[in-house]
Amino acid sequence: MFIECNPVQSTRLTLICHARTVAQKLACFPTNEPVEKQPLALDVLAKQLGSATRLLCGPELRTCQTAEWFGAVPQVDEALRDCDWGRWHGRAIKDLQLSEAEALQAWINDPQAAPHGGESVRQLGERVAAWLHTLQTTPGHIVAITHPFVMRAAVMQVVQGAAFNAMDVEPLSVVELRFNGIWRLRLPGIDLAGAQ
Repeated sequence: MFIECNPVQSTRLTLICHARTVAQKLACFPTNEPVEKQPLALDVLAKQLGSATRLLCGPELRTCQTAEWFGAVPQVDEALRDCDWGRWHGRAIKDLQLSEAEALQAWINDPQAAPHGGESVRQLGERVAAWLHTLQTTPGHIVAITHPFVMRAAVMQVVQGAAFNAMDVEPLSVVELRFNGIWRLRLPGIDLAGAQ
């Protein structure tokens, strides 16, 4: 008896956090600021990723600038935009701790809270979940330059946990997700032999 198996499409998603900005250094909620100038060799970045089927980025200046370092023209995807911080855009966290401590604490503790008048963590998670769902039928390798909160939301969709605020996403961090019937988190290592 011959049983025909239909192979599951494989989607490889590499999420890369945009390069460091002044707002990140100052612990401020972002605006549409540029990345800090950093000398990066394009060939080094291209080697790290191999050949991507598609290069996507969020619409903000910092994601577009970071995407340019990969040597290909990125496709801007609105689903990769940063969280809407409402009236907290550009505000320093230390200032909010003094002027809006209760609101800040409510936002940290309650994923449905949006005291800033923008997007709640839950809304961000729903947006990212919908975007991930669209990628399940897109086989191949997709590289997406985005933001720490979008990366957190993507990881939370995969691990289905409640540790959103326990993750730190550093500039140029890489998170890789693969879909082979279910989404799985993959933490790629560094190829030390290739780095020499």
